[in-house]
Amino acid sequence: MTAPAQKPASVFNIAVIVAALGYFVDIYDLLLFTIVREPSLKGLGVDLTNTKEVIGASTMVINWQMWGLLIGGIIWGVMGDKKGRLSVLFGSIILYSIANFFTGFVQDVQQYAYARFAAGIGLAGELGAGITLVSELLPKNKRGIGTSLVAGIGLFGAVAAYFTFQLTNDWRLCYKIGAGLGVMLLFLRISVAESGMFKQVRDSKVVRGNFLMFFTNARRFRKYLLAILIGLPTWYVIGILVNLSNRFATEFYGENKVESGRAIMYAYAAIAIGDILVGFVSQYFKSRKKALYLFYFFSIVSGIYFFSGNIHNDASMYIACTMLGFSTGFWAIFVTMGAEQFGTNLRATAATTIPNMVRGSVPLINLMFVNWFQKTNGWSFVYSAIITGIVVMAITLIAAYFTEETFHKDLDYLETEEMYP
Repeated sequence: MTAPAQKPASVFNIAVIVAALGYFVDIYDLLLFTIVREPSLKGLGVDLTNTKEVIGASTMVINWQMWGLLIGGIIWGVMGDKKGRLSVLFGSIILYSIANFFTGFVQDVQQYAYARFAAGIGLAGELGAGITLVSELLPKNKRGIGTSLVAGIGLFGAVAAYFTFQLTNDWRLCYKIGAGLGVMLLFLRISVAESGMFKQVRDSKVVRGNFLMFFTNARRFRKYLLAILIGLPTWYVIGILVNLSNRFATEFYGENKVESGRAIMYAYAAIAIGDILVGFVSQYFKSRKKALYLFYFFSIVSGIYFFSGNIHNDASMYIACTMLGFSTGFWAIFVTMGAEQFGTNLRATAATTIPNMVRGSVPLINLMFVNWFQKTNGWSFVYSAIITGIVVMAITLIAAYFTEETFHKDLDYLETEEMYP
């Protein structure tokens, strides 16, 4: 294949801006349930004084959303390689905008779960397609910065979701606003050009978007699995430490007024800053893996501080959540590496499914944390969280060690069976 005739020289081209705004809306919608969980469940008749009922309803909604993300990741990934990156950007946002609009009218928890399932399918396509498009449009010496800007700006969507609810105090309206933001974004996307690399592949007879290709060759499967495992710490931090920060606060110092929604807002603001910086760190080191290792080090230090016994009040808990958030600001590089690992005919499928596989790991991490360590072994809440974190980080470090360095990689190639003799 020959390189595209022209690539935008600036990281601030329209594709980067629109992809960043798309991910902003994506994160707004993705994290909104966590932020409005209690008032929305109360509005649907759930008794908030009944812990078992609250946990059951919350788990039902979040699990349906996660299943939607897993299924949607495969659907949109395949479509991105078969029909084009732009088709995913348009199709996914139409679906989750409609789903979010209808979420504002649900009448019971079951309807809520179904609406979030549909939204999850739509939300699954946004980041992968955006990162793939930006990676293919930018020259290789700038794509790390470009994808970091996409993720960094996008992650501020969690901050927007928090303040939208604080200002409106109406969870139904928050979902409708999310739908409105999606519709507005559709008009911006009209001016975005399709990837030149994809256009060349589209006109060839090569197999595109075959999800099963990740499993039909041992070496390709190993590369795909490693690409997933290097992202695990993000959702351990968000799904357990930050999401349950009020529970940890009770364990650490007793009575508290920690709000998990506020903790998530602080964490995601810090993640966004980290995601913007990680692109420049990668550029400085001229290495994706060295940037990953640096942020893994931050994660370990932040985790040690979290469990060190030095958190004695709400302010220090919010500071700890902010530190943890910043330390997991490698999401942009992680997704970029997923896109860079595979050829043009399989790239969107990889970049879209990999982050959603990591999101889908949350139930497995929770299974280890709750069922294996707390219920089966009888370990304490805090000790179980520590051991879970050690296991997750150990798996991630091993995976990162065996992962290919992709900083200088030319993306203008095809994924074929001949590559893996």
